[in-house]
Amino acid sequence: MPTYRYLALSGDGRRHQDVIQAESEGHARQLLSDQGLFARRLEAVNSGHSRSRRGRLDNERLTLLSRQLATLVDAGIPLGDALDALTQQADRANARALLLDIGDRVREGYSLAESLAAHPRIFDDLYVALVAAGERAGQLGRVLERLADHLERSQRQRHKARTALIYPLVLVLVSSAVVIGLMTYVVPRLAEQFQRSDLTLPWLTRTLIQLTDLLTQGGHWLVLGGTLVVLTVVRALRQPRWRRHADRLILRLPRIGELVQLLDTARLTRTLAILTHSGIALLESLKVSRDTLGNQLMREAVEQISESVTAGVSLRMAMMETQRFSPSLLHMIGSGESSGRLADMLERVAETQESTFNRRVDTALALFEPLIILTMGAVVLTIVLAILLPIMRLNGAMAL
Repeated sequence: MPTYRYLALSGDGRRHQDVIQAESEGHARQLLSDQGLFARRLEAVNSGHSRSRRGRLDNERLTLLSRQLATLVDAGIPLGDALDALTQQADRANARALLLDIGDRVREGYSLAESLAAHPRIFDDLYVALVAAGERAGQLGRVLERLADHLERSQRQRHKARTALIYPLVLVLVSSAVVIGLMTYVVPRLAEQFQRSDLTLPWLTRTLIQLTDLLTQGGHWLVLGGTLVVLTVVRALRQPRWRRHADRLILRLPRIGELVQLLDTARLTRTLAILTHSGIALLESLKVSRDTLGNQLMREAVEQISESVTAGVSLRMAMMETQRFSPSLLHMIGSGESSGRLADMLERVAETQESTFNRRVDTALALFEPLIILTMGAVVLTIVLAILLPIMRLNGAMAL
């Protein structure tokens, strides 16, 4: 049944926005009229493009939806009824429209995985593949619980990263504001006074005045040039050839390249662990896992691994041929293959990689904060010295 998003007015003039299912637009208006609502705007949201664009869910809501659906399915509630229950308790119109559409597709005979695949901006390949595997194995509730755990873990990592960056970012912004204020307000006024005194200025003061003139007179050109450079770089990185060059450069950078490789390795092994635990074949798991990686060269490495595994090479040997993975990781993968517990070993590798990545990021941030303070302190000290030196000379001349 089609779904319509509406904007309506009640008898007391209050605005109401929501979604409603109806046979046609006229039927939707009649249903709203029966509720005492006058439809001002009514639009169908059942086209695939509209559903994918408008029915977005943030990670927190997607995690909650997965957890709630897993609970209802495990309780033996039919899938259609479980989706109806989630639709009724959804607190946002876009979530209700999304759940209504998924429920309609399920009642039309589509599987849940096929229904979710109609919304690729919300449910990625990993989510759809796991749901399909859960449906095939009759363990949909268990798989949804595993998905919810994965989403919560990813959400915690993102929250931790954002929280850790707040203080350094605020420190940089405040320090930059202080420096810009000194350069554009204080220094120009002192420079006028120094010029009237006919005093020979120290080289540090002269350099500071020249920089101040550059900022005040050509600041808009600097901003414009910087903006053009940023836009050019962003546009270039959207092209595969330039993105590949950038990703290769990132991997070669000391420390940063190691962090990027650790992060992508953790994503790869975590995704492979979830997929293989759910009974998905290794080749299909590699294909889905490849799309979770951010670095193009790491994606190409996974493609090479897939080709080698297809040719009959073991996962450990295929990963070794790419020269992108550490010996300890390869040893653990080989141990998992020989013992028949590859999924468990992949999960352990993922935990090790994530722990190493988090520890190194914490160390880098712990060093970054005092480094920012020292750098900005040195900048401010230089500006203050450039201001005080001519004042001290002027006072000395007056004393004589």
